[in-house]
Formats: sequence, structure tokens, C-alpha cells
Amino acid sequence: MTILIDPARWPAHGTVFSHLVSDASLEELHVFAQEAGISPRAFDRDHYDVPLHRYADLVARGAVAVSGAELVRRLVASGLRIPAARRPGKLDKVLRRRFDRLLPGHHDLNRGPVFQDLMDRWSEPHRHYHDPHHLLAVLNAIDLLERQGEDAGRWPRAQRLAAWFHDAVYLGDPDRPAGQDEEDSAVLAETVLDRMGLPTAEIEETARLVRLTVSHDPEDGDTAGRLFSDADLEVLGRAPAEYERYLTAVRQDYAHVPDERFATGRRAVVEQLLALDPIYRTGTARARWEDQARANLTAELA
Repeated sequence: MTILIDPARWPAHGTVFSHLVSDASLEELHVFAQEAGISPRAFDRDHYDVPLHRYADLVARGAVAVSGAELVRRLVASGLRIPAARRPGKLDKVLRRRFDRLLPGHHDLNRGPVFQDLMDRWSEPHRHYHDPHHLLAVLNAIDLLERQGEDAGRWPRAQRLAAWFHDAVYLGDPDRPAGQDEEDSAVLAETVLDRMGLPTAEIEETARLVRLTVSHDPEDGDTAGRLFSDADLEVLGRAPAEYERYLTAVRQDYAHVPDERFATGRRAVVEQLLALDPIYRTGTARARWEDQARANLTAELA
């Protein structure tokens, strides 16, 4: 594991700034920054911005000086890089374009703009993993699986509608009955899409896919369910550094839950996922993510 720093070239506040990153672990990066006296406010999702006058001191403390291009290359390879499309502001624009293509007009005559209501839900302050980044990841995974020839079923648009609604209700309350958030999300989809005048069969398929995320265990012949379930679980098959980021965000979702109770609940989730054989039901997802997902979940359980 290495802490990297690039030349101070980025102008702001009357000086120029370097980027300080880790090529393996955000935890390592935060420890280094804290020991160096860098303010937590300088952290920007995958790096710290540090002014020119700190450069020599940080190198003396062990940060390895590299070019800007080398820093980016190694950050990308680590799996810790946050693409521009996933950053605040950019992300909203990306999702708005996706929604406009999915439901042109997207206006519920009884309630107002559907897009904004959904974004408000996905952006609730208690969400750290189940947030707009997860929504975009599921949409991108659906795109990938379809491009590889996986069958989206009779109602392909229902895949993406289900993505938008599947965590629309997410309270992060461990005292709620298991599956209640998913059920409430499915009912919300049924209510909103019915008011918008979508075909009944398409609405029913959207709600069915949302409810499927309780178990992520579609029937063998359910090609649409297999694709959507795999897209929602894509995060499990990421590189270890990205999986670490996912675990940190999930714990933040439940920051109000004591450690022991969280560990008990999380163990049950991990065991349920490992009991799926296979975890992924489409050929594309199995080839791309199955081995890494099992390795990640097994390491977490241990």
C-alpha cells in the first residue's frame, strides 16, 4: 500500500494544490492525513486536496511523489477512483438525462414532477450506500447485461423503472419487518406509474422486479428477474477496494445501530447471499462477478 502525491498544479484560493491518494485503501489514506494534520474537509471522495506549502512535508512523511498521470492510473487500478459522472452535480445531470429518456415528460398530474420526488427519496441524508450512486450503478449494470445479450423479458423498460423504484423507500430501520422497504417501494411504483398511465402489465412487472430484491432468488425460467437481480448485486463482484468502500457505506446507513446488533444482522445478509448457488443467474454476470463476489463475501464473513 502506498500514499501518492502529484505536483501542485491545481489553482484555488490564491495557491496551487496537489492530490493525495492511496493506491489500495481509503482507511490508510485517512490515517495518513490525520497524522499529518490535514483537515477532514480537504477530503473529496477519493483524494485529499493539499496546498503547495504542505507538499515537501507530506513527501518527508512518506508520500510518494508521482506525476499526475501516474497518480490517476494507480488510483483507477486500485478501484478507489470516483468517476466524474458519480460526483455531486454531475450525477444529478446524468440521472436526469436517463430519466428523461425513460419517461419523457415524467409529470404526475396529481403530484408533480416524478423525477424530483424520486431524487429526493434517493438523496435522503441517512443514505450512504442506497443513494443515487447505487441507482446509477444498477442502471449501468442493466445496460451492460443487455448489451451482452441477456434477456430483459417482455417489458425491457420495466428493468429500468424497477431500478428507479427498488430502493425508493429505504428507512434504514432494523426494527421494520424484513422486506417492508421493498414492499413499500413496489406499492409506490404501482401507485405512481398507474397515475402516469403506463400499461398495467408493465406496472405489474416493475413491481414484481422490485419485490424480487427481497430474496434475489428468481426462478430458473425468469429471465427478466435474473437480469434485474444480477444488476442489483453487481457491487458484490467488485475489486476488494471497491467492496471495502461499499461496506463502509452500508455501515454508515446504519450508523445509529450498535456494532453488535449490526454485525448480527449483516452476518445474516452475507450468509443468505453465500447460500445462493450461484449468486448470479445470468451467464454474463457469473463470468464477470461470481468468483470475486464469493471471495469478497467469504472474507467479510470471516
